[in-house]
Amino acid sequence: MAEFFLISMAAETLQMHPQTLRKYERLGLVRPRRTGGAMRVYTEEEMARLRFIKMLVEDLGINLAGVQRLLSVADVAHRIRPLVAESRQRSQSDLARRMSAELDELFRTLGLQDWQ
Repeated sequence: MAEFFLISMAAETLQMHPQTLRKYERLGLVRPRRTGGAMRVYTEEEMARLRFIKMLVEDLGINLAGVQRLLSVADVAHRIRPLVAESRQRSQSDLARRMSAELDELFRTLGLQDWQ
């Protein structure tokens, strides 16, 4: 059974201010679901992402622009992972095209698209 957290519960669990969670949502760092009454609901996945953001900011001193960039890289890496597993089972040409596109996006995200 999935566990869900309202914003007050999430803030308390993470030892963060609810306003910080709202700010992270405004910046697109997290995307909590909404109830019919428009209340924010955080899943375990969102809570894990928030813990990661908190570690980047508090422990490593990374600013929010850096956090956004790192999360973009992590999102691309998460999309690449199943492609690698799939490569053992599918046609290599289609997979190679998809992986190449994901890697191109990763380099764009890092600002390295001009590197060879």
